[in-house]
Amino acid sequence: MDLDVIKQRLEALSKPASKSNNNEKSLFWKPSVGKQTIRIVPSKFNKSTPFSELYFHYGIGKPVMISPINWGEKDPIVEFAKQLRKTDNPENWKLAKKIEPKVRYFAPVVVRGQEDQGVKLWQFGKELYSSFLQMAMDEEVGDYTDIVSGRDIKLNTEGPEVTGTPYNRTTASPSMKNTPAGEGDQVGQWLEDQVNPIDVFKRVSFDEMKDALQSWLSPEDAAGEGDIIDDEKEDEAPQT
Repeated sequence: MDLDVIKQRLEALSKPASKSNNNEKSLFWKPSVGKQTIRIVPSKFNKSTPFSELYFHYGIGKPVMISPINWGEKDPIVEFAKQLRKTDNPENWKLAKKIEPKVRYFAPVVVRGQEDQGVKLWQFGKELYSSFLQMAMDEEVGDYTDIVSGRDIKLNTEGPEVTGTPYNRTTASPSMKNTPAGEGDQVGQWLEDQVNPIDVFKRVSFDEMKDALQSWLSPEDAAGEGDIIDDEKEDEAPQT
C-alpha cells in the first residue's frame, strides 16, 4: 500500500461532511454475527490501496442508484442539491443533505476457511474504513495486505440484540502474526480473479435519474420515499 495515499484518505475522513442479480450477489461477502478472519488482498485495479470509494443514492426511485460522479459525470440529484444549498431556507439544506449521495467503501477479501471461493467484495461504512486506514498508518502493523509478510484481519460482529439498533456492528483488529496470504498459484489466482467494484453496479442515465428524483419529490405520484441508509449505523448496505 502507498502510505501517502492512505494518509490522504485518513485526513479526508477527519474533515466534516460538506454543507442484482444472483451472480452479482455471489461477488459480495459480509460478516455474520460472531468472529471471523479475513485477508484483505492487494487490488488488481489500484496498486496504491485496496480500498475503493463509491457514491450511491438510496431510496430515490430505486433501492440503490450508483451516482455518475463516480465516473466524473454530472449527477442531476447532486446538481439539484447544489441549487438547494444556494438558498437560505433551512428545510432546503436538510433536503439537500438527504438526497446527496452516500459513500460506501469496498475491499477485496479472502475469507479464512473459505479460500476455495476466491476473492470476494466486502462493502462497509466509514467507521470500519477509518479503522483500516489507522491500521495501515501504524508502524507496528505495517502493510497488512502484503502477500508475503502481511497480516490477517480478525473481525468481531455483534447483532442487534447487542447494538440496540436494527443493525449489526463489526469491529476489526490485525492478527499478531505476519503470515503469507496463501500459497503459490492460489495467491496468483486471487490477485488476478478480481472484479472492479465500479463495474458491478448498473449505470443509470442522467434522464432516468432526473425522472426518479422528480417522482420522489412528488408524493402524489410516488409510492413512498424509501429509507436513506445511514452508513454510520449500518455496516452493510444493500447490493443492486
